[in-house]
Amino acid sequence: MANVLDIRRRIRSVKNTRQITKAMKMVSAARLRRAQDRALSARPYALMITNILHSLVSRSDLFDPRTGEPRHPLLGQRPEQTILLVVVTGDRGLAGAFNSNVLKAASKFLEFFKGKNINIAAVGRKGRDYLRRRYPVRNPESTARAGKVEIVGEHLNLLAKLDYEEVAEIVQRVIDAYKREEIDSVYVIYNEFKSVIAQRLVAQRILPVQEIGRREVVLTEELTLQQRERAGEAALAAGISLKEPGETEGERRAREFLSPEIDYIYEQPPEELFRDMLPRYVTLQLFQAMLESVAAEHAARMTAMDSATNNATDMIDSLTLKMNRVRQAAITKEIIEIVSGAAAL
Repeated sequence: MANVLDIRRRIRSVKNTRQITKAMKMVSAARLRRAQDRALSARPYALMITNILHSLVSRSDLFDPRTGEPRHPLLGQRPEQTILLVVVTGDRGLAGAFNSNVLKAASKFLEFFKGKNINIAAVGRKGRDYLRRRYPVRNPESTARAGKVEIVGEHLNLLAKLDYEEVAEIVQRVIDAYKREEIDSVYVIYNEFKSVIAQRLVAQRILPVQEIGRREVVLTEELTLQQRERAGEAALAAGISLKEPGETEGERRAREFLSPEIDYIYEQPPEELFRDMLPRYVTLQLFQAMLESVAAEHAARMTAMDSATNNATDMIDSLTLKMNRVRQAAITKEIIEIVSGAAAL
C-alpha cells in the first residue's frame, strides 16, 4: 500500500498536469474565436462570387448548342475512374477523436469507391502519418501507379497559418490535372463547422461543378448527443457562445446583388468572366473547408482539454481522500501501539 509521501507526490504531479491542460484549453478557446471570425469574414466573399456566377449563368450559354458539350472544362462530367481525395486533418494531437474521425470517414470513402483508382492528397501531419502506413507514395519519376490507392501529395503545417494564395496554388494544380483528364473528380473530407455544437464530418465533391451554389455531399457524420453536450459544457466554461453566427452586413449586401430591381452591365463578355471566375469558386470551396476544419480542430482540442482538466480534478479529490485514509490509519496504528505498550507496563 502506498504511503502518504507517495500519494502526495502523485497529487502534485496531477496538479501540474491539470495546470497544463487548463492552459491548453484557454489557448484553444482563444484560437477558436479567431478561427470563427476568420471563417465568418470569408462568407460574404463566397456568397458574392456565387451570386455573380449565378448572374453570369443567366447571361451566357454554358453549353455548346451544336454538340451539347460544356464550354468550360470544369463543368464537364465523365465516368469516375480516377478520383482525387483531399483529406483534411490536423498537424497536432490532443484533440480528442478529431483526427481519428476524419480518417475513419476516409476509410469509409475508400471502401465505398473500392475498385477505382484513388489519389490521396493529405493535408495535415496526422493524416499523412496514418495514410503513409497503409498506402504507397507515388514515385514522381515513374508513370506507373504504385497501387489502386496511392498518396500523391502532402501538405504539412498548411493549416497553422492558412493562406489563400497557397491554397489557390494547390487548387490550380488540381484544376490543371482535371483539364488534362488525369483525374475525373475531386472530393474533400473535412469537418464542417457552424458552432461548437453544430458541426459534422462531410465528404464533399468540388469537381466537376454541377450546380453553382449547391454543395454535393456524399458522406456525412453528425456529432452524437453526448459529444454535443460535452462540447457545450466546455464552450460555456470558456465563455464561447453556442449560437450560430447570424447574417453579417457583408452577407446582406452580397444577397442584394441578385435583386431583380438591379441590372448590372459587365465590361467583359459574360462567357469570359465566367471562365475566369469559376476556378476562384472552386478554390474558395476548398479554402472554406480548411477554415472550418481549423475551427473544428480548436473546438475539439478545447473540449478534450476541458475533459482532461475535469478528470484531473476528480483524480486529485480521489487521491486526497485516499491520502487522508492512509494517514488516519497510520495515526490509529500508532495510538494502538502506544496504548498496548502502556497496558503491558
